[in-house]
Formats: sequence, structure tokens, C-alpha cells
Amino acid sequence: SQEAALEYELEQWKMYYHEHGMRHLFVEHSYYCAEYLNLWMAAEDDAILDQLYEDWTGTASHAPCVKEFYQNIKKECPETVFHGTDVGHAYATTGYRYMEFLRNSGQEKSRRYELAELSVKQGIEYGVGLPNDRKDHAARENAMVENFIREFDALEGESVMGIYGSAHTDVDAMNFTNEVPCMAAQLYEIYGEQIMVEDISELRGMVEPERMDRVEVNGKEYDAAYFGRYDLSAQFPNFEYREFWRLENAYEDFQEYPAGQDVLPYNNYPMMIELGQVFLVKYRLKDGSDVEMHYVSRG
Repeated sequence: SQEAALEYELEQWKMYYHEHGMRHLFVEHSYYCAEYLNLWMAAEDDAILDQLYEDWTGTASHAPCVKEFYQNIKKECPETVFHGTDVGHAYATTGYRYMEFLRNSGQEKSRRYELAELSVKQGIEYGVGLPNDRKDHAARENAMVENFIREFDALEGESVMGIYGSAHTDVDAMNFTNEVPCMAAQLYEIYGEQIMVEDISELRGMVEPERMDRVEVNGKEYDAAYFGRYDLSAQFPNFEYREFWRLENAYEDFQEYPAGQDVLPYNNYPMMIELGQVFLVKYRLKDGSDVEMHYVSRG
């Protein structure tokens, strides 16, 4: 849900669509979510997209800029065909609703129904709904590879563009739990230089603060750039959301503080991190209480 990244992705897809004749867009969604997007592309209103957007509550996709991204694709690239190659997220809502749609339209014996069932099974095996440390991340990565191969090979030589998080797109990397090669690395072993990857994660550096606040820490006030609120409820059941502030010109005051045991990796932040910065991250728990953490970028 980074606007700068979404804008770049849209421009890239428009270029491949209009200048190179591509029509197949692979996305980090479940099979049945992409199938719903394809139904919506042929619909006269946004009812299907509105329902999907509700299903995305609690995830990074539940952001107005994400919804607008898909609306722009429908408007500017109307023959786009979506392919969802992730495991079955939201299987209890989107997945079962799509399977009910297929049953009601007499498609219970169809290939679509079979693939929707497979996606649900993959979601259960991965551990959708479980805390992050109890999910089977290796199973998800391998399933993403299998799903990509199935969808790509069925196109018999068509070129495609895919949009995936950077945890899945380094052709030299393991998955983030270091159990199996990540999706792109596995695909590169199969397709070689047919796989071309561009990492656009640095576009996070283009994120501008939503506003400037004044915050007090240890009796001293600082100018603080506010970078927004991010829902955590889908990943961490005990939390609702967290908010980010960057404390301006605060490093000198904080650099001598002893480091605690908690480290928040840089890719959790909505903006790029530079040496000598200080951040306030406020967590809202399910019981309504708040926890404030202070992070110092020491390199």
C-alpha cells in the first residue's frame, strides 16, 4: 500500500499492456481473489471490488490507494486478466463465497472449482489466521512457485508481468525464514533468464509525512514527522495498529541511551531509514492500551 510503488507499477503495466500487447498480470493474491477481480473487470459497477476491499480489512491491501490502483487498471487497461498465485488468504470469506458462486452457477465440477479448493487447502496448510511465528512460511513459498508455474505454463508462451513483495523476488535469496529458496529464486532455476526482476522497494523513500506534530519524550519536545497508521490485526491478534513518527534532530539526545533487546527491522517502516534517525512507534493493543517504543538508527 505504498502509493509511490503503486503508481510505478501502474505505469509499468500500462507500458507493457499498450506497447507490448501484454494482457496477463500476476498478483500476490489467492486464485479466487484474482478470479473475482476478473469478474469485476467485466461488471458494470464496483460491487465485487467493494466486497473484496472489505475482505482485505486488516491487511496492507485495505488502503484507498490500493482500491484506486485496481480501478485505474480497469479504466486504462480494460482487457487485463489477473492471475492470483498466492495461497488462499481470506478463504473463510472470499474463498468460500467464490466456491458458493461456482456451485450456484453449476460449476462444481469445473477446473475453477478445483483450483479454488486447492487455494483454500494451501491457505490452511500455510496457517492463515495463525500468529506469524506459527505459520508454515516454507509451505507458502513453495505453493507460490507451484501456482506461478501452473498459471504461466498454461499461457503457452505469453509474456506476463508480476507484482510481488520483495521477500519473494530476489533470484539469489532464501525465503525470509531461510528454509527454502524464495519464489523468484526457484523460478529462476526453472526458467533462467526468462525471469526479469526489478526491485522498487527504494520507492519507500519517496513517502512524505502526512503531517508534522510536536511530541514530548523525557520532558523534551521534538518536531515529529507523522507517517501514518498501519493495521496489525491480521498478523498479530493482540494488536490493532501501530503509528510511526520520526523525531527530527533528536539523535544527539538519544545516541547515548543503552540499547534494549527489541529491534524493528527496517522493512517494517513506511519510509526509508537513514543513519542517525530516531523514531517513535506507538502500538494500540486490543484491550485499548498503548505501548510506545523508541528506535534509534545506529547502523
